[in-house]
Amino acid sequence: MKSKTLKKDKVNIITLGCSKNLVDSEVLSGQLQASDIDVVHENKKLDHNIVVVNTCGFIDKAKEESINTIFDQLELKRRGKLDKVFVTGCLSERYRADLEAEMPEVDAWFGTMELPLMLKKFEVDYKAELIGERLLSTPQHYAYLKISEGCNRTCSFCAIPLMRGQHVSKPIEQLVAEAEGLVKKGVKEIMLIAQELTYYGLDIYKKRELPRLLDALAAVKGLEWIRLHYAYPSKFPLEILDAMNRHDNICKYLDMPLQHASNNMLKAMKRNITREAMSELIHTIREKVPGICLRTTLIAGFPGETEEDIQELKDFLIEHRFDRVGIFSYSHEENTSAHLLEDNISQEDKELRAQEIMEVQQEISLEKNQEKVGKTFKVIVDRKESGRYLGRTEFDSVEVDNEVIINSKKKLEIGSFVNVLITKAFDYDLEGEVM
Repeated sequence: MKSKTLKKDKVNIITLGCSKNLVDSEVLSGQLQASDIDVVHENKKLDHNIVVVNTCGFIDKAKEESINTIFDQLELKRRGKLDKVFVTGCLSERYRADLEAEMPEVDAWFGTMELPLMLKKFEVDYKAELIGERLLSTPQHYAYLKISEGCNRTCSFCAIPLMRGQHVSKPIEQLVAEAEGLVKKGVKEIMLIAQELTYYGLDIYKKRELPRLLDALAAVKGLEWIRLHYAYPSKFPLEILDAMNRHDNICKYLDMPLQHASNNMLKAMKRNITREAMSELIHTIREKVPGICLRTTLIAGFPGETEEDIQELKDFLIEHRFDRVGIFSYSHEENTSAHLLEDNISQEDKELRAQEIMEVQQEISLEKNQEKVGKTFKVIVDRKESGRYLGRTEFDSVEVDNEVIINSKKKLEIGSFVNVLITKAFDYDLEGEVM
């Protein structure tokens, strides 16, 4: 595209929010690079002249961060450091009209499905033949693989369908080709992501086909770990567990957001499942896949939540002893069915409740980590920091889970696998020696 500078354009992409946004940014980067446009992610050098801010609109804190980031980039533009500021992603999809009025200095706004339109601003066309081609922003040895877009669920607290639309699965052949391309780039671990993994295939194959997809991906040579994120508990297809048992390269790891454990709250959240059914599912999963790591995500402070509901949630955590837990404070989102309810819990109380719940989980996490002392685990080496290597077991995903501090007298290659004897346990991390 033409800009006021005589230098060749250089585009910096800033990504906020979830891993699904990150994949969108990587796809945009791949398209720009294929059209001979210089592109970087999260550039610290400030030697670019165009910025694309890929925003998150999920909850209040994420929206605030997105807006502050846009303002920061507009300030750089006002100071003559940038020529153009473009905004895309979920916040732009959801609040474009309001944001355009508030920030007229932004050069263009795009929704979540408007990549071809954005490319027109760079005077290039969308290249359909590049499907699956991405310029990775992650370290070379791992990547996210988005298997579908959108969501058909009607959870009362969630605005994702408003921003991402209805569920659309990618064909198995396309995903296998994308995985093969990632392996050629050096990727050894892929994390399957979607708004809802277990719905995969219902739209294009007329039945749930995540197990068939897993079989196909497990056959990709060079793919050592396949990890599953964001499974919905209601009508969970148990065949997923059979696929996990069939293939050594499918991690015994499942991220299944439950959101709450009180039946009152589950009903108000429109989760289509009861506490009793969730308990039965958890027992079945652990019975079918011994040693599996279960991660879940919870919400504190939903409208009408009582102290009794919080106690039920704590009791549920103590009963089931999840390996990993994340928690959000409830965010009152416009145009969701929960927005019709009174947001009757203060932000301070929401955060206190979240803290109480995490204190229960912290103790469980420490106990589970202590059980690993004296055992040896296969660990992927993620990075070197302050003279020590940091990695993860198959039971830990990137950024959200435990890390292993690896003590080694020998130089280790980033992205390699090593066997580590665990010698120390902390609340959320482990330490060990290379065997």
